Amino acid sequence: MEHKRSLLRHIDFYLVTDSKLSRKGTLSDVENALAAGCRIIQYREKNMSTRDMIHEAAKIKELCGNEAIFLVNDRVDVALAIDADGVHIGQDDMPIGVARKLLGPEKIIGLTVHDLSEALEAQRNGADYVGLSPIFDTSTKKDAGKGIGPERIREVKDSLNIPIVAIGGINKENCVSVVRGGADSLVAISAIVCSDDVKRETKDFIDLLRKTKQDMGK
Repeated sequence: MEHKRSLLRHIDFYLVTDSKLSRKGTLSDVENALAAGCRIIQYREKNMSTRDMIHEAAKIKELCGNEAIFLVNDRVDVALAIDADGVHIGQDDMPIGVARKLLGPEKIIGLTVHDLSEALEAQRNGADYVGLSPIFDTSTKKDAGKGIGPERIREVKDSLNIPIVAIGGINKENCVSVVRGGADSLVAISAIVCSDDVKRETKDFIDLLRKTKQDMGK
C-alpha cells in the first residue's frame, strides 16, 4: 500500500469513469487509459446494482494491478468488498472520519472540495488529496455549481501539503492553465470517455501535463 500512496505524489492525468457517457464501455476506457500511462482510476458508477458494481470493480482492480491507484467513488462498501486502494467521497457523502474508521489508516481517501475552507478542513480530517471542483462550468455533473476559474487554484495549493486534483469542464484547450494555476493532477471526463480513441486522448493529456510541469520546473 505504501507504493500506491507514493504514486499520489506523481499522478498527472486522473481517469473518472462514466458508463452513461462512455462510447466503448467502462472496462475498455480503463484499459486504454492505463495503456496510455494513467496512474489513478476512480470507478464512478451510479446505474448498477451493488452486485454488478462489485463484479466490475474487481475487474478494474485487476487491470490496475500495482501500477495505478484504484479508487471507488462514494461506495465504501464496494471498496471494502474488493479491497480497493481507497475511495473518493463528496461533501454530502459519508463523513471522512467514518470512512477512515471503516477503511483503516492505510487506504487512500480523496474528498471533493469547492473552496479553501473546505480544502483546509479536508486536510485536517485526514484526506490524502482533494478534488477541487468545478474549475470551469461543466455539464457532466448537474449540481456542480459555477466554475471558480484556474486562478483560484493557487490559494488552495499554497495552503495545503496534500495533492490537488482539478475537475470540472477541463479539456485540452484549457488544461495548461489549470496546471499553471497549481493543480497536481486533473480530471477530464467527457473529453476522454466520449472520445473514439481513449488511449490517444489520455496520452495527449498526460503529455501536456508533463510538459507544462517540466516548463514550470516541477
